[in-house]
Order: sequence, then structure tokens, then C-alpha cells
Amino acid sequence: MNIAERNTPIVPRSNMGFITPAGRSLLIVEEDVPLANFLSRELHESSFSVDLVYDGETAWSTLREQRRHDLLIVELNLPKLDGLTLLKRVRLAHPRLPMMVLTARSRVEDKVAAFQSGADDFLAKPFSVMELIVRVHALLRRHSCLIQNTSSVGGLTLNREERRVERNGRRIELTPREFAILEFMMRNAGRPVSRATLAEEVWNAPSRPPTNIVDVYMKYVRDKVDGPGEPRLIHTIRGIGYELREDWGMTSTKLDPSQWAASA
Repeated sequence: MNIAERNTPIVPRSNMGFITPAGRSLLIVEEDVPLANFLSRELHESSFSVDLVYDGETAWSTLREQRRHDLLIVELNLPKLDGLTLLKRVRLAHPRLPMMVLTARSRVEDKVAAFQSGADDFLAKPFSVMELIVRVHALLRRHSCLIQNTSSVGGLTLNREERRVERNGRRIELTPREFAILEFMMRNAGRPVSRATLAEEVWNAPSRPPTNIVDVYMKYVRDKVDGPGEPRLIHTIRGIGYELREDWGMTSTKLDPSQWAASA
């Protein structure tokens, strides 16, 4: 195996100082089958559950419908669907899933593109197995501490694992893009969020898109979240962007469908 640094001593698992929580599941997307099998064995020895896929399209099919993995490790050079596209799709569909890039592409431009596409960490080949395992533990620990599975503001509840949104018992159906917007707003509840920040986080763009796409999608989210007569949760901050907060002094003025005829 010439991809990993075979001259680097691999510290025995019992001496690495980590205790892997039971049930931690990793998905590795690597077209090099021998390397993928090698990684699977090493991570399995560290008490992880590991699934392997060898192309981007299969990885996307695996992750698209449900989130059952705790971390994604992906090569950028993939057949059928390239790694950067996969990162963007997965980040949009699963905002909470930590993703590590493990690739032979080590240029600064590759690292920047990977992080802009949603990656949380980047490790270039050749690599130390010990460093890989340390980084995996750090990513899992960081995400477990920073983001809870459920967020609630003013009767609005968002479940990241189930991708379920409700407000006072009313189920709210959101598209993947709308869910990503609301999830980011709830992580930053009570703080103004600029349009440029939303563009970077949701569209993976370094600056505000050239159109009013952020405003358009925010209107979609607001129309679904703020029902008729309910206290408004999503507020426009003039000259900045938006803020999600509870404000009992303002209510939605949208008419309930049952009132349309009466108001005509």
C-alpha cells in the first residue's frame, strides 16, 4: 500500500487514548478498492462501523434518502459523480453531517474548493493512519458538542436527524434548500445573519449571488414558517439580512385559505 505512509509507525489502538462511542458509523467514498479496504480495516480496529462505496453516484444514492452515517470520508477524484459535487449535495441535504476530504489532490486551490463545497476537514495523501483516526475523533467530538439534534424557537422545532420541521404541532414541508436555510437560521437564532453569509453557507458561494436568490428563498421559508395569525419569527434586518427570533408584538398578516372567499 503506497498511498498511506507505510513507514510511519501505527500506534496500537489500545495506546491511542480514544474510546469510540458505540454505533459510530462512517461512510468512505474511495475509488481505489485496495485503499478503501485498508481504511475499512484500520477504522474497524478503532471500533468504528464502516461502509464502503467506490463512486460518487452510489454515495449520493446512499445518503440522499436518509442519514444513517455519522461521518463521511470522500476522495475528490471519483467516477460518475466528482467529489466536489458530492460534497455540495450532501451538505445541502444533511447540514449536520461532518465531512472529511481524503485525497491525492493537495494544491491550495483544491483545499479551498473542498471547504467551499462543504468539507469540514482536509487530509492529503500520502497520510498517516494515526493522524486520520485522530482527525475523525476530533470531527465527531466537535460536531457532537456544537450542534444539537433538535432546535426550538417560539414553538418552531427543527429535527436535523429526521429532517422534520413543526410549529405548534403543524408539520412544515421544506425543500432541501429551504431546510438548509432554516437550519442555519436556527443555529444563529437571535442574531442578524447577512445575505452574504447565507449565500456562503447554503449556496457555497464566497459572496452574495448576483441575483436576489437569497431573498426569494427566504420568502419561501417565511411563508411556510409564519402561518396566519402566528407571531412572526423571521424578520428582515434592513441593510443586513435576516434574523430569526420570537417577537410576540408582530404577527403574520397572511390570510388563512378559509378566509379567501370572505375577503374577495
